[in-house]
Amino acid sequence: MTTLFPYRMIPFYLITMWNSESRTSSLLLSHKTNHIMWTMGDDFQYQYAESWFKQMDKLVHHVNKDGRVNALYSTPSIYTDAKNAANQQWPLKIDDYFPYADDPHGYWTGYYSSRPAFKRYVRILSGYYLAARQLEFFAGKKSTVNYTSDLGDALAIAQHHDAVSGTAKQHTTDDYAKRLAIGASRAEEVVSSSLYCLTSKKCTAPTSAFSQCQLLNISYCPPTEDSITQANSLVLVVYNPLGWNRSDIVRIPVNDANLVVKDSLGNQVQTQYIEVDSVTANLREIYVKAYLGVSPKQAPKYWLMFQASVPPLGWSTYFISKTERKVESRKGFLSHLTTSQRNDTIEVGPGNLKLSFSSKSGQLIRMHNSRTGVDVPIQQSYLWYNSSDSGAYTFRPDSPPNIVSKSVPFKIIRGPLVDEVHQNFSSWIYQITRVYKDKEHAEIEYTIGSIPMEEDGVGKEVITQLTTSMLTNKEFYTDSNGRDFLKRVRDYREDWSLQVNEPVAGNYYPLNLGIYIKDNKSELSILVDRATGGGSIKDGQVELMLHRRLLSDDGKGVAEALDEQVCQNNNCQGLTVRGNYHVAIHNLRSGSQWRRTTGQEIYSPLLLAFSHENMGNWKAFHETKGTLIDPNYSLPPNVALITLEELDDGMVLLRLAHLYESGEDAQLSTLTKVELKKMFITKTIKQLTEVSLSANQERSKMMKKTWKVEGDKGQESNAVRGGPVSQITLVVELGPMEIRTFLLKF
Repeated sequence: MTTLFPYRMIPFYLITMWNSESRTSSLLLSHKTNHIMWTMGDDFQYQYAESWFKQMDKLVHHVNKDGRVNALYSTPSIYTDAKNAANQQWPLKIDDYFPYADDPHGYWTGYYSSRPAFKRYVRILSGYYLAARQLEFFAGKKSTVNYTSDLGDALAIAQHHDAVSGTAKQHTTDDYAKRLAIGASRAEEVVSSSLYCLTSKKCTAPTSAFSQCQLLNISYCPPTEDSITQANSLVLVVYNPLGWNRSDIVRIPVNDANLVVKDSLGNQVQTQYIEVDSVTANLREIYVKAYLGVSPKQAPKYWLMFQASVPPLGWSTYFISKTERKVESRKGFLSHLTTSQRNDTIEVGPGNLKLSFSSKSGQLIRMHNSRTGVDVPIQQSYLWYNSSDSGAYTFRPDSPPNIVSKSVPFKIIRGPLVDEVHQNFSSWIYQITRVYKDKEHAEIEYTIGSIPMEEDGVGKEVITQLTTSMLTNKEFYTDSNGRDFLKRVRDYREDWSLQVNEPVAGNYYPLNLGIYIKDNKSELSILVDRATGGGSIKDGQVELMLHRRLLSDDGKGVAEALDEQVCQNNNCQGLTVRGNYHVAIHNLRSGSQWRRTTGQEIYSPLLLAFSHENMGNWKAFHETKGTLIDPNYSLPPNVALITLEELDDGMVLLRLAHLYESGEDAQLSTLTKVELKKMFITKTIKQLTEVSLSANQERSKMMKKTWKVEGDKGQESNAVRGGPVSQITLVVELGPMEIRTFLLKF
């Protein structure tokens, strides 16, 4: 998960050393010692490096002639060594620098949400890259197929501070996206051939027998739309990149309502059909043509849904076949309830979680969990800020947000697996809320765009607000780089006395994993599917920014307005964005398990691969279910596998991460263990070396410095950390929030 922070400085350094008689300088007092770092340069500099360094050489020469100051080219490590050798006491900072501003009204909190489609593309391909590397390792690299490294390179370039942050020019962003698309297509071949080899009872040569669907979210998936004959089934292999057992709903577009789904043992699986809505069909028509250059067939008629169960780091196979039994009636197949009902409220949810909607306004009014007893009155709305002087970097609303609609036309679709509520907030905002039978959270899918600007000439920053009656005392929690959650307090900074000039923009924070609020009884948590911005501008309320379309530039370097468009046949319109966020309610101090587990499932969705084959033939030559680890083992629920990659030299890079903070959960914020022998049941680990997080040096050889901290009375840190790994037992210990990295030789 990416933390978005567009650094502006170029990493060249000078250290200046004053003689002792100059140490009373206020500048030196602020730096604690007579060593000062001077960062050189900025964006768009060094085009003429020779000229730059000639001038710097002159400056260094003349400064040093004075004799009181010694200036030299340096590095961060030399500077750190000099500071550490000074034997000073240093203040300890445990929070971050968000949100930040370069003037009282210039908060750089807009880029948290700029280019949301590109942010989602980076996020979804990051999860796909993780799964692809796993499969590439388990199947073994082969010279006759592509490697995943092209996608890795493209994702690395996309981490540039003006890439995933959304602060590059449009043509530059297009180039980033093109590189990602090329890398994804090559990784797709790796995934297909690796899956085929792993599932085949005898794999003699890599074969790309599978196809995948990168535009499934807008119902474009040719292998599922094709006719399924009596002779051949649609074979669906579902891979789980997580280290624990998993059940999830699979949704695929189909044109036939007379289909039956069977698992690997031949048991029929319960299904549900829902008609493809017109908004999705329109998106499919425009965006498939715009991005793939092909005109798609007519949109499929239905979404076919069923629940898939998959072992850890393993796969399950499902066979979707045509049945001779015809659907006699639509009764029970698609059931609609509309605002014509007389009841004041309508309740939806086939499982423990129930959502109540007003039959008059069509708005959400309540969430209730019948299992836990948590009951939260809640309203969800869409609004937009007049962008005023906002730009790709900055968020500067000039007035309170404008509500999109107070009365929302809606329809409700009920079924055995999921209930859906479809809401038309406006001609350019459409939402589907899904409540699953076996999930205790709501999944909200929004479609926003094209944001209209032509009639009023106003740029818009679109938000959603979830408003409750919870007494939150200005406090809320946002994640730091998808890891620990940091406490935020509205209109407050721990390090200094804040003068509030921007009450909205000055309280926005980056969200990579999510945000939650709590009172003395309950918690409301929201998890996001991409990096975005949000906060709690009022007590009991959570606000997310979902899309931005602006008319002006903020003068921070982009030099063009953030006005993304999609063009087809010289006809251009503003970008439409589709995304998801997940909402859950819990008793106080009970939400962390959901946030951590579901956060991993969002980042690493089930990977779907399709083929058309006779079911009997497929079973004869393929393993229909399996795991690549010990079948009786799974990773502990508080551990994530964040890297498993075969390197070019044959070594294997492994990273394991503890998902919980100290004290976050009574059972899971504890020391945990991973048994590598069971993780690699078919291989023998010949050598294990623990290395740094970036894997560029052995941990045993890393230099660790001791620092004196202001207010510290010499007590040792009480952080729990895993001990050394025995080369015999090969058991890895992990303490809360610890990430450990290893190089393995098999």
